[in-house]
Amino acid sequence: MANTSFHNFIFGFCTSLLIITTLSHSERGSSKKEHAPLFIFGDSIFDAGNNNYINTSLRANFLPYGDVFFKYPTGRFSNGRLISDFIAECAKLPIIPPYLQPGNHQFTYGANFASAGAGALVETSQGLVIDLTSQLSYFEQVRKSLRKNLGDEKAKTLISRAIYLFSVGGNDYSYIFGTNSSILRTYSRREFVGTVLGNITAAIKEIYKKGGRNFGFLSLDPLGCLPFARAVEQEQKGHGCFEEITPYVKLHNKALPKLLQKLETKLKGFRYSLSDYNEFLRDRMNNPSKYGFEEGKVACCGSGPYRGILSCGGERGIKEYYLCPNASKYVFFDSAHPTERVNQQFARLFWSGTPNSTAPYNLKALFEN
Repeated sequence: MANTSFHNFIFGFCTSLLIITTLSHSERGSSKKEHAPLFIFGDSIFDAGNNNYINTSLRANFLPYGDVFFKYPTGRFSNGRLISDFIAECAKLPIIPPYLQPGNHQFTYGANFASAGAGALVETSQGLVIDLTSQLSYFEQVRKSLRKNLGDEKAKTLISRAIYLFSVGGNDYSYIFGTNSSILRTYSRREFVGTVLGNITAAIKEIYKKGGRNFGFLSLDPLGCLPFARAVEQEQKGHGCFEEITPYVKLHNKALPKLLQKLETKLKGFRYSLSDYNEFLRDRMNNPSKYGFEEGKVACCGSGPYRGILSCGGERGIKEYYLCPNASKYVFFDSAHPTERVNQQFARLFWSGTPNSTAPYNLKALFEN
């Protein structure tokens, strides 16, 4: 069983001048006729800096985070841009800033509600994150703002045309191991996975009820084999992945496509893109040179085995850490989060991937239709 160090090493399973300038146009009046907004929900895979504005230790607002592209820490858990940033670029949208960023009142291009450490369940890291329910309440505030500034019809069209991007669930599983939760003893794996997916389903239905029709989802990454999990396993058993969490990941990833297919048959106009983030990362971890990397299992920044201790930046209680000279050669930047280069590669797959990796639509198809 994992000890509490497991929780300390996992925060994300999951604002540049350009942002300020591009989003400075008023919401009043019509937006560009063809553009589809991007609304982003979830955890640190997508958090663009919302956690900077809440009382939490789950932050990445210090160097070396953000030292690529932005050249300063934005709160993103990477050395540069996230998957959602590259998706916005592909869709010819500006980078979507964190919803809580002061002065961010323009939402015709979308909004980013994601919070590092958040899960589908309110109990996951409660008090330290913006849980999914709270993210949905922020979306409702945005919807009201759009109606006020654009009028009901234009706002309705924008909400209907938008894409709703989700990365959520991983923290729900890592949290119960990190805290040695009683859930591990009182719920079966299938029951707990069902609860997590039930909350995700409720979120989808709430957005659908308010006019959303186009959704994008990631499968869960291989949580037990990320650098922080390998570090925990080495401490306990000497080597390998933290396999206790893997059955939860497998159950979740097997059930998610079935859930989405069911919703597609029940909700008129519901369309979705589901991309296999698990296989994508696993392949790069095991075969880094195939994709232009040198290291697939050890993080660029951190300390301890696999640099799996989340000490990157020296701002989380452990001052000493190692930083590799070239993050672009690594799959992982810190103990749980990929480098910008990996994020870019996955975004391309999510945007234009074929049905064997991204189905039944890729994001390009959702944005263009």
